Amino acid sequence: MDNFIFVAMSGAKENMLNQQLHMNNLANANTTGFKADFAAARSQPVFGPGLPTRVYSMTENPGTDFKSGSMISTGNPLDVAIQGDGFLSVLAKDGTESYSRAGNLKLTETGMLVTGAGLPVLGDGGPVVIPPSQKIDITSDGTISIVPIGVENNATAVVGRLKMVKPDLNTLEKSESGLMVTKNGEPAEADGTVRLITGAVESSNVNAMSEMVNMISLARQYEMQVKLMKEAEQMDQTSTQLLRLS
Repeated sequence: MDNFIFVAMSGAKENMLNQQLHMNNLANANTTGFKADFAAARSQPVFGPGLPTRVYSMTENPGTDFKSGSMISTGNPLDVAIQGDGFLSVLAKDGTESYSRAGNLKLTETGMLVTGAGLPVLGDGGPVVIPPSQKIDITSDGTISIVPIGVENNATAVVGRLKMVKPDLNTLEKSESGLMVTKNGEPAEADGTVRLITGAVESSNVNAMSEMVNMISLARQYEMQVKLMKEAEQMDQTSTQLLRLS
């Protein structure tokens, strides 16, 4: 009976963890630049004295779907979307350099360029700060130019350039904050081949319908695992009664 109930319990645990992952995907179906996660688990024999007769479900690190979302035109000069592969460099709350596809940018009162989540956007020399201006332009290569206040519209000045990277996707992983980071912790190098689409943002790549179907399927699997645990309990009770009769 112990094999029976513990195998069912491990399966139910994985169903619950996978449900949480798909719920997080669904909750971010409208989050700009969000990349969906893949659930992952595998069968793992339990080794010990005797033969490995128990095989449990074991959690694997979830993978990330790097497929691009659709482009949404906004007309906002601060909105940018990565064309093809690549990421914007941002400063995470813990101070580490991280990478995101969320290009819904805005300015703080001090002129710092931040993402919609309030994270500083990095340029070649650190966080991008834009002086007071009457017009801001971001070109496809990430160059930021402004028209300072009080001058003619054709008097532009370059104030910085966005740091865009294109590391090997196998070297990236998603942090707890939902941002991409390098597995070795080292900052990725800027890549001049990455291009932007200005006046647009990239939507989430989450397929809401698919996530709902997966959640329903996992809920049914969880119910099946619970039924198996109840069956194991009934078998244990029946075995106890037989032993008493003997």
